[in-house]
Amino acid sequence: MTAQLKSHSVGRTLVLTLSNPEHRNALGPEIYSAGIEALNVAESNPDVMSVVLTGEGTHFSAGGNLNRLLANRAQPPEHQAQSIEGLHNWLETIRTFPKPVIAAVEGAAAGAGFSLALACDFLVAAQDSVFVMAYSSVGLSPDGGGSWHLARALPRALVSQILMLGDKLSAPQLLQWGLANQVSPKGEALQEALALAERLNQRAPNALTSIKELIGAAAQQDLFAQLPMEKQHFVNNLHHPNAGIGIQAFLNKEAPRYKP
Repeated sequence: MTAQLKSHSVGRTLVLTLSNPEHRNALGPEIYSAGIEALNVAESNPDVMSVVLTGEGTHFSAGGNLNRLLANRAQPPEHQAQSIEGLHNWLETIRTFPKPVIAAVEGAAAGAGFSLALACDFLVAAQDSVFVMAYSSVGLSPDGGGSWHLARALPRALVSQILMLGDKLSAPQLLQWGLANQVSPKGEALQEALALAERLNQRAPNALTSIKELIGAAAQQDLFAQLPMEKQHFVNNLHHPNAGIGIQAFLNKEAPRYKP
């Protein structure tokens, strides 16, 4: 069965499903390009307010297909470099996508699958889900921004343990360490992710876009660069029609109905 990225809508949320169940939703170039295309289309679609990324069946994603990686050893190094570039382009698209992206994880999120979940704005994990970056177990090092995300969220000793020893992490551990937003009962990660998405869908999309951009910039610059950026976003949003809607609704003790 060919790996593919399925899509369907639930209200104003686009659900993207990693579909390669024969290989535990292992990732590959066809998934990366489909992911980029799906988000590019969703960006300009006013009916899409948020995106949920999940896996078909009992797992989120096993990461890279080891058989494919083994075959790539017979190819020039540039062949694998291009494949990783495709993965990284997809992750960059997720991070710069102007709408919230939520990972809904059941089962295993391994290697690049773990990195993919970390690249999302929110992470909802089933109680029994397992997260692991076992690159070192097969003589490899991380890709997909896994080292970047973990090193900025956790102490060095923990990151070394996760990446060098390939230790498995549970959903409650991720929640405790601030890497996950919610832990759901087994089989309900997608349902809870959709509920979270609907909460986000009720908010002004321009404000969420600004917040996502500000969070991304904060990791790259100091406070004195961040402050002018915050000022400009605030002023722009104040003069957006949604600020008038939101402020007036708050004063009237009503639920706001924001414009796309």
